[in-house]
Amino acid sequence: MTTLLIQALVSGLILGALYGLIGCSLTIIYGTMRIVNFSHGEFVVAGCFAVLMFFSATGLHPLLSIPLVFVAFFLVGMCLYYLFVPRLNRGDDPEVASFLTFYGVSLMAGAILLFFFQADTRSLNYVFTPSVFKIGHVFIPTAHIAALATGIAIIAALTWFLYKTIYGKALRAAIMNRDAIQIVGVNINTLSALAFGLAIAIAASTGVLLALVFPAFGPFSGMDYTLIGFVVIVLGGLGHPIGAIIGGIVFGIAEQVAIVFLPQSLSQAVGFVILIAAITLRPSGLFGKVALR
Repeated sequence: MTTLLIQALVSGLILGALYGLIGCSLTIIYGTMRIVNFSHGEFVVAGCFAVLMFFSATGLHPLLSIPLVFVAFFLVGMCLYYLFVPRLNRGDDPEVASFLTFYGVSLMAGAILLFFFQADTRSLNYVFTPSVFKIGHVFIPTAHIAALATGIAIIAALTWFLYKTIYGKALRAAIMNRDAIQIVGVNINTLSALAFGLAIAIAASTGVLLALVFPAFGPFSGMDYTLIGFVVIVLGGLGHPIGAIIGGIVFGIAEQVAIVFLPQSLSQAVGFVILIAAITLRPSGLFGKVALR
């Protein structure tokens, strides 16, 4: 039982870091623009298919696709912003309008993935050498270690961007107070477009890593990742990117540990039970502050 528990903790840490990246990218959009991007999971899945196409076409290491995926989906995110968001912000209730709009984008993106890749699940048939690392009695697939290491590198780069660069500081300021930052001369539309592109690029890059971790993915997996993203940002604190990372790790560990002790059908509910408990005890999330909203 101890070995299974350690194995679950390790798996939960790896998955949690990736869940945290999904939540972090989602909270950048919501925190900056109060836009509910219900299509976020579809871009994660699109990242999975992007690395599959890259590997099939070139035969190169899948992780080498991340810079290309990041740039491509950054541009996609910028286009989506200018296509939808300025119009949504002119409405009376941008949050509700964005929910409905991006739910439509979710359906459209899912249909596009279905058209090009069919309904069958796909897998990234890349084998690391060695395929598994053994630490004591715990076996960790090399692909999972590579995904975790790359995820940590992305988190570190994102943290540096948010806290050390002028654009990152402006982005955090916009999350804290969107109106006040415009008083000092910041172009909020340009900053919001940057945030939207960055968030979509991170989501797609996370999809590349998830393709290494999960044995199969399909066009209909997006909704699951969207729900996980919303759970993570509520758990970590709305509008708090680093809190989303911690919330993702908590959710991932809880999910994997529950599999050891509970039936499969019940284990999936544990993360949501933790969410309800966190909202009940601390409505602003683990790191959120009511004053910021």
